[in-house]
Amino acid sequence: MAGIAALTAAYILSQFYRSFLAVLTPALTAELGATKADLSAASGAWFASFALMQFAVGVSLDRYGPRRTASAILGLCGGGGAFLFAFASAPWMVIAAMAMIGVGCSPVLMASVFIFAKTYSPARLAVLISWLVGIGTMGNVIGAAPLAAAAEAFGWREVMAGLGVLTLAVSAAILLFVRDPAADGAPSGSGLRGYLELLRMRVLWPIIPLTALSYAPAAGIRGLWAGPYLADIFGAESLLIGQVTLFMALAMAAGSFLYGPLDTLFGTRKWVAVAGNGVSVVALVWLAVLPAGTMGSVTVVLVVVGLFGGSYGLLMAHGRAFLPPHLTGRGVTLLNFFSIGGVGAMQFATGALFSEFSTSGEPAAAYQWLFGFYAAMLAASLAIYLMARDVPPERTVRHAPQPVER
Repeated sequence: MAGIAALTAAYILSQFYRSFLAVLTPALTAELGATKADLSAASGAWFASFALMQFAVGVSLDRYGPRRTASAILGLCGGGGAFLFAFASAPWMVIAAMAMIGVGCSPVLMASVFIFAKTYSPARLAVLISWLVGIGTMGNVIGAAPLAAAAEAFGWREVMAGLGVLTLAVSAAILLFVRDPAADGAPSGSGLRGYLELLRMRVLWPIIPLTALSYAPAAGIRGLWAGPYLADIFGAESLLIGQVTLFMALAMAAGSFLYGPLDTLFGTRKWVAVAGNGVSVVALVWLAVLPAGTMGSVTVVLVVVGLFGGSYGLLMAHGRAFLPPHLTGRGVTLLNFFSIGGVGAMQFATGALFSEFSTSGEPAAAYQWLFGFYAAMLAASLAIYLMARDVPPERTVRHAPQPVER
């Protein structure tokens, strides 16, 4: 339990690091001259580096286990990136720091999922992942109003330096307390070639697009666009932005807990995911049609986006049901690559889209395109997901034994 607690603390940090830029937008703009495009690139760099590391993380989990994989990468890159951010003097340094932090956070959740998948029954997997994500999403909460208050009281550089120290401490706790699951006798696969074996599994193809895009609107809006949107349309300052994003962060945490037991309750993973993501599409369409509504109505809709954007654990459990045992580490990290990579790709895409349609005097028009783009992409991935094969939560798909490599 101490090991899972250490990994949970690390995941709280991971959630914080992916979402805190929205609150620091005014300070980074004023002190470093960072533009919206710079901040979009910085946020995208976190998700892109995180996603690309999944391939190395998957191989390392299967070969070396979660303890060494998570502790080493988090300490070296996560802690180092936080210190670089604290001493940044130009926007490019913020981008580089966010890329380092993304690498550092890349093994944290997958180390926990690997332990869950190797240790617990398939019926419990969605609940375990969803609830871990729900607890970890408290990092989103810390990165909202509490961060705004801390940055105002102590300065954002001092806060980031303190987070660097905390990241190193959590890395040490993982090394001390995490215990690798017992080997199950399955061969560890063939390095990166194991990913090609997974990609040839057609049963995963309809699941991948929704896995890539279900989390992107909530993460992108909460972590990047909420700050500029509320400032440009409603003239909101840091503390008000922090309060609104706090509500959205709490909704994201609640959504993860909400999705967790629903597959067991209804006996289906597919149709729970379809219903929840369908609500997200409707909320995003509302924002696209009425981007300059009242502050109260916009806050409610952002909360809805956060609440129903939490199907990650459910989709991971759906994909996990089809994975062969000898590729568990690579399988979960492949799915996570698409989840986080989708967010990163959407950060870069929305930054370019916003710059293209942003005009002086009419900021609402650019946000209409932004929210409309999120809605269209999520709807398209949901349409593809309708072709996915459902698996009851108490089952996994049986695979033929794999030959041991010599």
